[in-house]
Amino acid sequence: MGKGGNQGEGATEREAQMPTFSWEEIQKHNLRTDKWLVIDRKVYNVTKWSSRHPGGHRVISHYAGEDATDAFFAFHRDLDLVRKFMKPLLIGELAPEEPSQDRTKNSEITEDFRALKKTAEDMNLFESNHLFFFLLLAHIIVMEIIAWFTISYFGNGWIPTLMTAFILATSQAQAGWLQHDYGHLSVYKKSTWNHIVHKFIIGHLKGASANWWNHRHFQHHAKPNIFSKDPDVNMLHVFVLGERQPVEYGKKKLKYLPYNHQHEYFFLIGPPVLIPLYFQYQIIMTMIVRKDWVDLAWAFSYYARFFITFSPFYGVLGAILFLNFIRFLESHWFVWVTQMNHIVMEIDREPYRDWFSTQLAATCNVEQSFFNDWFSGHLNFQIEHHLFPTMPRHNLHKIAPLVKSLCAKHGIEYQEKPLLRALMDIIGSLRKSGQLWLDAYLHK
Repeated sequence: MGKGGNQGEGATEREAQMPTFSWEEIQKHNLRTDKWLVIDRKVYNVTKWSSRHPGGHRVISHYAGEDATDAFFAFHRDLDLVRKFMKPLLIGELAPEEPSQDRTKNSEITEDFRALKKTAEDMNLFESNHLFFFLLLAHIIVMEIIAWFTISYFGNGWIPTLMTAFILATSQAQAGWLQHDYGHLSVYKKSTWNHIVHKFIIGHLKGASANWWNHRHFQHHAKPNIFSKDPDVNMLHVFVLGERQPVEYGKKKLKYLPYNHQHEYFFLIGPPVLIPLYFQYQIIMTMIVRKDWVDLAWAFSYYARFFITFSPFYGVLGAILFLNFIRFLESHWFVWVTQMNHIVMEIDREPYRDWFSTQLAATCNVEQSFFNDWFSGHLNFQIEHHLFPTMPRHNLHKIAPLVKSLCAKHGIEYQEKPLLRALMDIIGSLRKSGQLWLDAYLHK
């Protein structure tokens, strides 16, 4: 949307007549009923548009009053389509004397990051290998077939049932990583095709909602580990995270749970219940409340297929218990993998950093291996994935050395750990935060 896109004398005159704004003025428009943001020095009023934003109104609202350039280009792949919606929202541009970055965001890091992204584009790292994603889908379907065959051939005894449950939990976890790829538009160039396959995988293969996932997950990417903006750190008073929140809870004498023991009860109410209880309830209620009938139909097709397949062996009640046991197993897998990259990092209020620094402060990596890549759906490259969310996962390892170099240039820590160390650090982080709470709680 820069000036380079306009040509001719008439375009120059139109740009000269365009209103200009200072950052002081723009930052005033960061309210629920009044939202401006800046992309490529152009100022957009997204107040009314935010309610129709496909990624949800919250994610676009999180950048109200800020420069959203890097976030915009990180999330949107089909720019020609998106710009058609942006044109009516344009109200002006930054005044010539204003810097491109708001507040104290580092302009040098920003320029270096954009140069890095241009290098990634020149290396064709945003081009996906369709065979790679086809094989991922195929191995999920094969596991589903093997699971049915195991029960069909060996019967519904304890051993075949447990074997089948573990196979289906594995297929569910892998389907979770695969829907994540399509949700981030990282497979096809056209957004529409990504959305269609995304609904099939998350809906028919997992019984969940694509829109629910989009609205929640994009907020996490936009402002990772930022209280009130990243839903993944909204722990509903069950856990206290980071260094600031435990102290604030302690000083206010808030004790919804004994937080000094949260690293222990995490094993009871963290991994075991997130997917079977909280996510399952939230997903279904969200689809009903928002009247998202398309996603609800896709989810219904999953439940219909599951009960048609397994009710003859277990009955309806048995199939319900079987389904929840599968989700109980999957939930452990999901929680440990997703939290090993984030919960151990900085968790705080909005610091207003540039895009690159924001992602590095909130994410860390796990060492590469064939198993780690498969086990985590390549989320062991969480840093690179957060910097380039539309980059196909099979290319993340190629950009990693360049990201490390940029971190070294600017003195930014690039954390990479062995898998077991990353998993253990989750408990260590919860223990540390719990102790901070206790110290503040016991002392004025």
